[in-house]
Amino acid sequence: MDTLMLPFTPRFIVLTICSVVTVLLLGIGIVDHKAFDIVLLPLVVFGALTALGFRDLIQKRHAVLRNYPISAHIRFLLEEIRPEMRQYFFESEKDGKPFSRDIRAVVYQRAKMDLDKRPFGTQNDVYQEGYEWMHHSMAPKPMASEKFRLTIGGPDCTRPYSASIFNISAMSFGALSPNAVRALNGGAKKGDFAQDTGEGGFSPYHREMGGDIIWEIGSGYFGCRTADGNFDPEKFEKLATIDQIRMVELKLSQGAKPGHGGVLPAAKVSQEISEIRGVPMGKDCISPPYHKAFSTPVGMMQFIAEMRRLSGGKPAGFKLCVGHPWEFLSICKAMLATGIYPDFIVVDGNEGGTGAAPLEFMDNLGMPMREGVNFVHNALIGINARDRIKIGAAGKIATAFDIARAMAIGADWCNAARAFMFSIGCIQSLSCHTDRCPTGVTTQDPTRYRALVIPDKLERVCNYHHATLHALAELTAAGGFMHPDEMKPVHFSRRVSGVEVMSFDKLYPSLRPGELINGTEDPRFKRAWALAQAETFAAAG
Repeated sequence: MDTLMLPFTPRFIVLTICSVVTVLLLGIGIVDHKAFDIVLLPLVVFGALTALGFRDLIQKRHAVLRNYPISAHIRFLLEEIRPEMRQYFFESEKDGKPFSRDIRAVVYQRAKMDLDKRPFGTQNDVYQEGYEWMHHSMAPKPMASEKFRLTIGGPDCTRPYSASIFNISAMSFGALSPNAVRALNGGAKKGDFAQDTGEGGFSPYHREMGGDIIWEIGSGYFGCRTADGNFDPEKFEKLATIDQIRMVELKLSQGAKPGHGGVLPAAKVSQEISEIRGVPMGKDCISPPYHKAFSTPVGMMQFIAEMRRLSGGKPAGFKLCVGHPWEFLSICKAMLATGIYPDFIVVDGNEGGTGAAPLEFMDNLGMPMREGVNFVHNALIGINARDRIKIGAAGKIATAFDIARAMAIGADWCNAARAFMFSIGCIQSLSCHTDRCPTGVTTQDPTRYRALVIPDKLERVCNYHHATLHALAELTAAGGFMHPDEMKPVHFSRRVSGVEVMSFDKLYPSLRPGELINGTEDPRFKRAWALAQAETFAAAG
């Protein structure tokens, strides 16, 4: 009896109704030929729904469809539109992840040169744990008119680079569309700042616009590799000496997926990507998680020296997301042992996110940017190398406060990726890995990226950079400084509980110059320094 009543239960009633209506409409059409034209459309609709329902019953992939034929498709539809519904209807100004609506809005406004002020006071809960602020001065300075630049290049660099303190972080062509690369580089050219190529290579779209380039070399050595995937010094020299390339950067790891390589399937290796990356068509394009050109800290320093030499004396450095502390300290010991120092180090935090990655890598692997920057900053102080090596910071940088805070705890300049994506129209749809980006930023589909109009968007890139540095100048002056490099940890505070506040100089204490060489008792470094070895990345036994 229960089986006979099953078609009339809530689970199956939709299929039952569609089946009955289909049979009735078909019967009417057969009996009365004149009515057939009238019932044809509803017959097709209900017939299709009935066919879908019976398919749901017999398919084996989705249990919910077998138990709720037809009606369960509503669940999949709601799941599909859930991010948009949340973003447009339920998200508050401070809620959105990874960037709140408020942050996205201020980037859009600055990119369009719209009013970026806020009325009626902060929406932050200033008594909530984690709230941070910068101290202002009772004797503020006049706002600086300079563009805030720094010179990157140590004593061994013969062609130092005068860089903006705010630049476009590493994003590869392939991840970005051709029009996105053009707009970003065109904006960098107009605003006199730099774009990092990411490890995907120096593409024709970078060259076309003429903006300053930081060429990133990853473990795939794209653009400078041999047929078997090893580093090719001749190809590297040919590209690295191009005037548009201002610095060369060795990528050890990235914040979104530290320690994780990548594979571009053979089917996606187009003729264009094959030529740019120097990989064969018809084969998987593999970017391993490790480098073939070196295997030890000493070897890495020698490789960086070779990059500097081959580039004609341009600044050479490396990028990493800090992992095991003793591994970075082993690099420091290799600097001391060889006398070879990089000109710069870019610290990528695990909150970085333009690279699609497994959930575990994205959420739980690698050191966050602030801790990473301060660790690297102190390690270089501890080996008396801080004055010759500049530090860049990358990881959810979007506003002037983000830049000021990063510089206070050890950065010399900041890079931003997603914020500049917002400036060219990204709406945080979280579809970067699908090739269906709704604004044409992260897709290789020409019917989609045609929507990104280069002349309009490059203006917005330039505007956003200019307006953010203007806000930084206002913030700097309010703090009583002429340049943001004067900011120190003591000028910032964080609420650590409802009733307790700590200064950043307590949260991020500094080592003394030479302290690692002379012997430190600082628990952040003592054990790691003892484990570090210049001859290997492995910890001492």
